[in-house]
Amino acid sequence: MVKRTSFEDAQCPIARSLDVVGDGWSLLIIRNALGGGRRFSEFQKGLGMAKNILAARLRALVTHGIFELKPASDGSPHQEYVLTDKGKDLFPVLVALRQWADDYLFKPGEEYTRLVDRKTGKRIRKIELRAQDGRVLRQQDTLLVSVN
Repeated sequence: MVKRTSFEDAQCPIARSLDVVGDGWSLLIIRNALGGGRRFSEFQKGLGMAKNILAARLRALVTHGIFELKPASDGSPHQEYVLTDKGKDLFPVLVALRQWADDYLFKPGEEYTRLVDRKTGKRIRKIELRAQDGRVLRQQDTLLVSVN
């Protein structure tokens, strides 16, 4: 396996976040956990990934505080991977990726899954970046500044 470059000490928040969840498998594991998955076997079956890769990704996600291991909720001797608040807070990131894919990666008429409001069954509004005063912001309306 090719050794990845670590961005652990990068000044860029995007680079640091990629160090934790920047591979596709990790995001898919988190997606499945947000959908109710908790057990190694559920992730392995649902994603069809090799057990050694899944074990490595889950171990890293636990180390980074995205998941915590807890005794199985059904009283069996197994352990479950439970999303922490830090892990659950990745939901808007996955929604943004999903909405971007909705717009750019599917052909007209192609079947795919859509995220809807559980209460109304309607499509959710597109995620927007807003200023403190409520204005919708675009990239050109923002500026990177150093924080000490």
